[in-house]
Amino acid sequence: MPEAEKRDIPGCPPPREPTPPQVPLPPNACDTHAHVFGPATAFPYAVDRSYTPPDAPLAKYLGMLDTRLRGVAVADASTPAATLRDWHERGVRGLRFNHFFRGGQLHYRGGVPLDDARKLAGAMRDLGWHMQLWVDVKDLPETAPILAAIGLPVVIDHMGRTDARAGTGSPGFQSLVRLAGEGKAWVKLSGAHRLSLDAPDYPDAKPFHEALVRANPERLVWGTDWPHPRIESAMPDAGHLLDLFTEWTPDAAIRRRILVDNPVALYDF
Repeated sequence: MPEAEKRDIPGCPPPREPTPPQVPLPPNACDTHAHVFGPATAFPYAVDRSYTPPDAPLAKYLGMLDTRLRGVAVADASTPAATLRDWHERGVRGLRFNHFFRGGQLHYRGGVPLDDARKLAGAMRDLGWHMQLWVDVKDLPETAPILAAIGLPVVIDHMGRTDARAGTGSPGFQSLVRLAGEGKAWVKLSGAHRLSLDAPDYPDAKPFHEALVRANPERLVWGTDWPHPRIESAMPDAGHLLDLFTEWTPDAAIRRRILVDNPVALYDF
């Protein structure tokens, strides 16, 4: 690739070293949203990509936490069912789809669009998999009927990846609250640092977290989003994000459900 084209692909800063959480976690607590990147020398990144992540290999992730592992993969409609079955044996339990738009275009090059989920749904259903969706909740009212027609369990990333300035009363976020409340979608209580620019405590993201917990704690999971690729504000501390989760979820029984019991059900541990 010519150097001029390389310069058009923004790089991402590396993650911060996490501080230990202040409150002990229940046994088998799960981080349900993290990324493994590279090393690029062994696993080169796609030429047509939206950003260049820092090397964040599995060994470094395992150094950040001690946990059981399940995977959510990215695959398009051309992926054979036999490949999906092989991935299942290796621990994959879902596929991630991109329905996140900016300026009328999918925001991330190389992401698999939701249309591919229709073609993969049969094989995913046979495996008991879910579809994970990267979507801005402003588009969720129009997207919800599509999800219902596909008929797979769905997990919405990062509390719907809204802008905290839109408020919890926006039609999109209220649509997410209803889906979670009716048990029609799982939601990740992750990405406070993507809703809010007010680091490090993200106070304006707290009402979104609290609204989802009130709606249905049985359909919520939590994640760090480590190593926080393409972050638009200050690089967060994964340990502090966990402390915020504890502070914003004061009921210990609900914390255990979100950190332990719900991931057991969703990821087939």
